[in-house]
Order: sequence, then C-alpha cells, then structure tokens
Amino acid sequence: MKARQLRIDYYPDMNNGPLQSGEPDIDHCHDQAIEHLNKRQFGPAQQACLKILRDDPNHADAHFLLGMIAIEVGRPVNALEFIEKALQLNSQKAEYHAHHARCLSLLNRNAEALKSAEQAENLMPRSPALWDTLGVVYSRAGQHEGASQAFAQAAELAPDNPTFQFNLGSSLRFLGDIEAASQAYEAAIAISPRYYRAHAALSPLKKQTPESNHIERLEGLLQSVKDNVNGELQLRHALAKELEDLGRYDEAFKHLHAGNARKRATLNYSSKQDQAVFDALRQHFTSASDDKAGYASAEPLFIVGMPRTGTTLIERILSSHSDVTSAGELHNFGMLVKQAAGTTSTATLDTETIRQALRTDPAALGKAYVESTRPLTGHAPHFIDKLPMNFLYIGFIRRALPNARIICVRRNPMDTCLSNYRQLFSLSANSAQYAFDLLDTGRYFILFDQLMAHWKGLFPEHILEVEYESVVTNLAQESLRMTEFCGLNWQEACLTFQNNTAPVATASAVQVREPLYTHAAGRWKHYETHLQELRQLLEAAGVDTGTADIEQTLAHV
Repeated sequence: MKARQLRIDYYPDMNNGPLQSGEPDIDHCHDQAIEHLNKRQFGPAQQACLKILRDDPNHADAHFLLGMIAIEVGRPVNALEFIEKALQLNSQKAEYHAHHARCLSLLNRNAEALKSAEQAENLMPRSPALWDTLGVVYSRAGQHEGASQAFAQAAELAPDNPTFQFNLGSSLRFLGDIEAASQAYEAAIAISPRYYRAHAALSPLKKQTPESNHIERLEGLLQSVKDNVNGELQLRHALAKELEDLGRYDEAFKHLHAGNARKRATLNYSSKQDQAVFDALRQHFTSASDDKAGYASAEPLFIVGMPRTGTTLIERILSSHSDVTSAGELHNFGMLVKQAAGTTSTATLDTETIRQALRTDPAALGKAYVESTRPLTGHAPHFIDKLPMNFLYIGFIRRALPNARIICVRRNPMDTCLSNYRQLFSLSANSAQYAFDLLDTGRYFILFDQLMAHWKGLFPEHILEVEYESVVTNLAQESLRMTEFCGLNWQEACLTFQNNTAPVATASAVQVREPLYTHAAGRWKHYETHLQELRQLLEAAGVDTGTADIEQTLAHV
C-alpha cells in the first residue's frame, strides 16, 4: 500500500510558544492556514504560516503546517526540516510525530519512520486520520501487523469513513485473512456504494460462482458511473474478473477493453518514452562490472521480471527457506540511484539519471541500499527484494552489489501481456501506464525482452532465468535449481510454500496461499480471438510466443 495524500484532521495546540503583541492576528492566521490547507490552497496557506512566523518564530504549529504543505506538493525533504523544527519546539504532539514518520517513510528511511510512529502511538492520538497515517507508515515499512492494528483503530474511531475500512481490508489481505478483508471491503461499500476501488479489491479475493457473485451490483453501478474515469475502470476490472470466473470470456474482455481504453485516452503516454530509457541502459552498460568495485554483501536476492509473471510465487518458494526472509517489493534501490545521481527530473529513471548515476561510487550505493532495508532485513543470512521492475537496474545492481543473486522470472509472452493488461495496477504507478493498451503492453514486453538479452550477455553467470510454466509443472526440480543458484542448502519447506505465513503485499496475495496450480498458464487461449494483433506484434519483433510449447507442456501435467 502506498502513501497517499490525506486530508488534515488537525487539532490546534494553544501552547505554541511565547505570545506576541499580535496574538489575535496569530490566531486568525493559524485558523486561516488550516482552512486553506484543507482546501488544498497551498499558496495562501503558506502565506498565513509565514505571517505567523514573522510575529512568533517559535510558533510550532506554523512550522508543522509548512511541513504539511511541503508534503502535499511532493517535497518530503523540505517537509522533514519543517516538522523537525516543530518537534524541537514541542515534542508532545502526536500529529508532529506521525507526520514526521510519514516524511521519513516517503524517503524510504523506514527504521527512523518506525521510531517516530511508535512515539506518536505513545502519545495516544485521538484522530482517526493520524491512525490511518500511521497505518500507511507501518505498511510501507512492511510491518503489516502494526498496519492492520492502526487501520483498525482508525476504523473504530470513524466507523463511517470508507477509506479507513478499505485500508484495513487491504492490510488484512496482505496478512492472509481473506474473510476479514472481505468484510472490511463490504463495510466500505455499505458506507459508500460508489467507493469504486473497494469493489475492484473485493472481486479478486475469491473465485466467483453462478450462485455467489457481485455482477448484478457492479452492472448497476456501472450505469451511474458517468464521467468518473477511474471509477469506471475499477468497476469494469471487477466485472472482468467475475465474468472470467464464470467462463464468460468475451464479456470479460469487452469490459477490460472499454475501461482500459477510456483510461488510456486520459494519459500523456507514449512507448517512445520507455524506449529512450531502455536504449540508454544498453548504450551506457556495454561491459561487465568490476566485481571488486562494489559493496561485498551477499544478503540481497533480487527477483525481477515483468509484473504478473510469477515473481511472487518464486519469492514464496525461496522465502520458505530458513536462511531467507522476504522484504517484499522495495523501491529503495531505484530511489537511491536517483538520489546518487542528483538529477531533478520527476522520473525516477531517465537518460540523465542513468548517465549521472554511473559517475557515483558503486560501493557506497550498495552499502546505502542494504542499510536502507533495515529493520525488515538483517535477521537471516539473505533477504529477497521482489520488485519486478528492478530488471531495469540490473546493471547498477551488478556494479553496487557484485555478490547479489538475481533471478529473472519469465512467462509465456502472450500470458505476460494479457496478465498485465487485465491487472489493475495502482493508478499512481507511472511505470505501468503501458498496461492500459494491449499493443503498448506488447511493445513494453519487447523492450523488456531485448534488455534482458543484453543483461544476460553481459552477466551470464550472475542472472538465473526461471520459466513460470516450468515451475508449476516441475516444482521440485526448479526449486532445487533456484536454491543452488542462491547458494542455499536444500530444504523441503520450499515445496510447501503455501504454508508460508509471512505477509504478501502484492496482487498475488490470495493465489500464493493456495497449493500450486497450472490453470493460469495458457490463460491467453481463452481470449485468443481478441489477441491476434498482439501476437502479430510480438512475432514481428522476433519474440517466440511459444504457444505450441505451452500446449504440449500442459498436456503432460
């Protein structure tokens, strides 16, 4: 669950430092600042705060509110400075500690964020919004038990707020409590039937049946969604999932296409933007790295690949080993590359960032990365970072962490593209904008395929490619191959990954708690008539769609 913008639920403190002769003006400006901030009028809010500070430089709330403004406009580093000043002036405000934790979390400084979150809890906040903020902090730090407890507090204090119920449901889903998650999503829907993302989250929690489904409810809501593009997208993805469960594939695809196409029309996306980054990576990484230049830690195990290709399954198999813990999908490495490069562009990875980052100390980057994963890691000899899109950073990973193992999960290209197209990624995830168009998805796969061929050519001994279809049809052999590659002794627990009780904060949170199944392989065949242009695009680029191989493999399962 990602941190998001929250409305300020703020309780002013009347003891903010020495009062000046302009006290009435200070109180009035203070009220105005809060009002403007809640209306997202950041300029007037800032002016009101600055006016306060001209009369009273030690007004803690003015510094705090400037920090809140900085968070809302996407400047967490500046926000941190303002909030830390507020804490110097008044350390007894739960609000200050909670949003201090939020800033640190946004900067991936999770160990410090957890300490601030604990201090906020110790002050027993009375605001449900603060508990919700703490839940987001815990969730980002991988502390899903703490997150669920915080979200439960928020929901208890504000039982009529659908967002708090939704966040509680998502946290419970990560923990594997599917029934309780369903109840929380239903509670959000009962409060607000047009809370569309709760519908989209509810439908995948179980396989729908003719006797038990939400199709009628979803179709009714779709009639009144009007101009809400994201709402329509969420409803149509929910309908597609449920119709697919019932074997009504043409109807399912119709909803996928309609919802995705409408969303795609609102985006300023071109596959050429991605191609520029992929081309720059191949141009700047032309030779193998010096294994002595980086940080020597062998802790990290990276699992990469296109999204929705079985990366979570591989993570669960390996993290069932006693020497391995999973840190989940960490964005730390990419953010540290960006930070080391010092570029000011809004994109995490672009051509200038690639160029500048190559001038930085690889050992310092590797050390900073490992340290940034604490306290989630360090309790076992190895940890898994399962962010699929880290395949973009393999060149940097090899420079910074020469002893890290990298496993790339591959899946049939047709299934890969379809699974990306039918997955409702976070609407704030700019890295997955290709997924709203089937041919854009195909183009992205081609770029991925070419880049992985480049990485394998440079680092043939340091990247293990694993085929999803091979894993689901020959679990024992493939699990042994992966553990040997990672330098692990064999443990039978890797074969019973469904018994792994660790949280799963990905779209596969439900599936990986089930015994191994093969029905996801070859799913594209159900939609074959709708995928001919995609197939032609892939094959024209030299991609082996492997359709005959899949059919032959599955016939022997």
